[in-house]
Amino acid sequence: MEKWYVISTKPKKEFDVEKLFHEGGITVYTPRYRDGDRIKPFFPGYQFILFIYPEQYKLVKYTRGVKRIVGNDEGPIALDDKIIGEMKAREIDGYIEFAKYGLEPSIGDEIEVVEGPLKGLRGIFKKDLTGQDRVMILLNYVSYQGQLLIEKKKLKKVIY
Repeated sequence: MEKWYVISTKPKKEFDVEKLFHEGGITVYTPRYRDGDRIKPFFPGYQFILFIYPEQYKLVKYTRGVKRIVGNDEGPIALDDKIIGEMKAREIDGYIEFAKYGLEPSIGDEIEVVEGPLKGLRGIFKKDLTGQDRVMILLNYVSYQGQLLIEKKKLKKVIY
């Protein structure tokens, strides 16, 4: 019976190994995410593969680019199908999407800086600057009112 296992690949060879397995008719799952214009593996150096143990063990283990099948002295450790299903459920258009600090703010939302030297400051999300991952926020503190450019990933939307 086919079960899911984890394989460790050589550095930066995840997509090459995935292609080899697809060509060989073996199901492999490499969760991926977008980092700007680049597509990267969500778990660098690791993939999930569906095969029959022990019949296909050598085929998988000795495929070019595979370092090892994750397991212990008794053999590879099978994963529950639910784990793969839950990861695939997080995908949007084939890529894992995750919000680091919750919901992404929209114009007019109250936000809080959650990283860096300005951590804890609150303001109003003013605008998204096109072509960059920076945003403009309005700060309103006592007698100071100013604008700040900051990386969007360092903000979170304040929810009451």
